[in-house]
Parts: sequence; structure tokens; C-alpha cells
Amino acid sequence: MKSISMIAAALVLAASFGAQAQKSAADGIAEYRKMLEDGNPADLFEAKGEDLWKQKRGPKAASLEKCDLGLGPGVVKGAWVQMPRYFADTGMVQDLESRLVTCMATLQGFDAAELKKTAFGRGEMANITALATWISASSRGQRFALPQNHPEEKRFYELGKRAFFFRGGPMDFSCASCHGEEGKRIRLQDLPNLTKNPGDGIGFAAWPAYRVSNGQMWSMQLRLNDCYRQQRFPYPGFASDLTVALGVYMGVNAKGAESIAPAIKR
Repeated sequence: MKSISMIAAALVLAASFGAQAQKSAADGIAEYRKMLEDGNPADLFEAKGEDLWKQKRGPKAASLEKCDLGLGPGVVKGAWVQMPRYFADTGMVQDLESRLVTCMATLQGFDAAELKKTAFGRGEMANITALATWISASSRGQRFALPQNHPEEKRFYELGKRAFFFRGGPMDFSCASCHGEEGKRIRLQDLPNLTKNPGDGIGFAAWPAYRVSNGQMWSMQLRLNDCYRQQRFPYPGFASDLTVALGVYMGVNAKGAESIAPAIKR
């Protein structure tokens, strides 16, 4: 009887040490990110984006200062935390990146189809990422409040929800496989539950972000592409209805969360 009690005590102690080690690992990653924040290379992309917004570029030699991001022509502050949203001039629900493509096409004369085909990190796509970094930074500290008044905004939320839980591919994965419940991790990385508000600066509220591991600035569109890569799905098209709908679903679920974008990630 005594030996059984000792074994039980040992198991409880081991579980306690395991929980402590897990907490320490998560805390260690959080401290690592905190140390890097002061020198976040996203600041460089942010500065580039602000410059690009004001530059007269493209076939029409015009700036983006009349671009309407949902709050009126030229209004940048607060726009990020209310996107994706419906735009009457295109008759579409658009996220920040797809809206930038529209503005670059209509105001500056760029070919929208060519912009969408450009690889991430190359040419004008790199400029779109820089613009998205600056625009998101202009709403840092504000709280997400995506509109859900227009029927298309509501439809896209439901489309995004279906896409989030859709399982398929060789791994039979979905977005929800990693982000559909509490307490999941991959290696030492905590995986937030994105079916509800995960908290300030977590999940949707942290992107765009600079990835230290590969030295790249990642927009939300690129982040979603990488999620599909990990699920062994083909990459979705840039600014496709699928990626915009997922943005609506996560953004609406993040209502009230404080944006810390552009953040820094491992």
C-alpha cells in the first residue's frame, strides 16, 4: 500500500514538473519576442510603405493618397481594424491587400491581374506588403470591429467559417485542426483558438508580422498561403474569395482584440 502511495505521489510530482516546464517554454518564447520588439525589422517595411503611399508611381504617375480603405479617401488610421469589408465601388468584400490592388489599378494604372500573379517578396508584391505593413501600423493599439451590416459581409463570414472547418488533402487537415480548440501546441508554439476572440495581439491581431526564422515580412495573405502549404493543399490565389473570407471569419471573431501589427514572430 505504501509503495502504491509513493508511486502516485511521484506521478503527481512528475505532472507538476511537466506543467511547469511547458509554462516556462511558453514564457521563454514570449520573453524572446519581447526582447526583439525594440529592433523589429518591420519598422523598415513600415517606413517604405509610408513612402510608397505618397509617391507618384505607375502609368498614371499618381500617389495612393486618394485610396479609400473604407473610411473615406486617404483615411488610413483605423482602417486596418475594420477590414475585410464590403466596398460599393467594386461590389466586393475586400481585405487590405486586395483593396490595395484595386487602388493601384484605378489610381496609378497598374495591371491588377499582373499584380496578383507576382510572387510574394518580388516587385510590386513586395511593395504591397510594405504598404500593408504601414497601414496596419497606423491602427496599432486600436481594437478590431469588422462591419457585418452588408449581406455580402455576412455571406463571407459564413464562407470563411466553412473554409476554416473544411478538412481535406493528404493530411485530412483543416484550419481548425490547429486553431479550433484550446490548449494546442506545435513544438513549443502555442496555437490560439481562432474560433473566438483569442485575446489582444494574438492570431489575426498580430499580422502582418516579421518572421525572424526566414528574415521575411509576412502579410496576412502570405500567412494564409503558408497555412495551406502545411495542410498540403495547393496555394490559394492571391486575394481570392477563399482567403478574404477566412480573413472575415477570423477578423469578426477577433472583435475587441487590440492590434499589435506589425508584430514579430519566430
